[in-house]
Amino acid sequence: MRLAAIDIGSNAARLLITDVMAGPQGTAEFIKVVLVRVPLRLGFDVFDKGEISPVRAEKVIKTIKAYKLLLDVYDVKHLRACATSAMRDAVNAPEIIKKVKAETGIQIEVISGQDEASFIYENHVAENMATEESYLYIDVGGGSTELTFFSDNKLIFKESFNIGTIRLLKNQVNEAAWDEMKECIRSKTKGHHHVTAIGSGGNINKIFSISKRKDGKPLNLELLRDYYKEFSTLSLAQRISLYKLREDRADVIVPALLIYINVMRWADAQEIFVPKIGLADGLVHTLYEELKKTESLEQQ
Repeated sequence: MRLAAIDIGSNAARLLITDVMAGPQGTAEFIKVVLVRVPLRLGFDVFDKGEISPVRAEKVIKTIKAYKLLLDVYDVKHLRACATSAMRDAVNAPEIIKKVKAETGIQIEVISGQDEASFIYENHVAENMATEESYLYIDVGGGSTELTFFSDNKLIFKESFNIGTIRLLKNQVNEAAWDEMKECIRSKTKGHHHVTAIGSGGNINKIFSISKRKDGKPLNLELLRDYYKEFSTLSLAQRISLYKLREDRADVIVPALLIYINVMRWADAQEIFVPKIGLADGLVHTLYEELKKTESLEQQ
């Protein structure tokens, strides 16, 4: 079965095409076929002016048209398309979504921060890890950060905060927002044993890649602090040159590191695993579950 997801974030839009195969013991295996990323940077409009500019709106439409062609070429029959923080905040989002639907046939669903956190958790990464641990999923985007925490295989809390890399770059996160996040993390992880973080998002994936750690090995908090200090002292041009970063990654990587560091500090988590998962992966997982449920109902 071939499935796809489109994730329109505050910094970039991604298309993920995945093959789902039957694995051992009847479990589903998800194999990435294509992952395409376009840096639309919607948050730079929305978090300043409250709407998406005509130029960027046109880029959204062109991007979805390009994705539609790829979906056709790869013969994808089932798709889920979602948008997050920037589209949630943009006053003209409904108008853009309507135009995308008219020109491509693709319906974009604007999801809440809570839903975003749930979709990330749908990847069930921690199921393959020690059950006696407590795990905190941290997904850092351009407009918001989603946290999902569970201990002893029980979901304890999931929250979304309007603290994202682009909002930080634009100085739109005040002390009260940080305090709210800190209080939530400290109060809700208190009393739970040994917290391990699981990170998702392009920035933590890039840090993991730069670190040259082997897949499956965690990054520690001190290493993130070292990268934060180093990147903070470099200019944008130096980050691009020294670390071979794209410009749309080089500017947001510093605020992203700050968010991961703060969240880990407040949760007393010393290590973070980076399994290279994201919202698009979670959307594919939920789409698969929905199709499976529909199939079994039809067979009854």
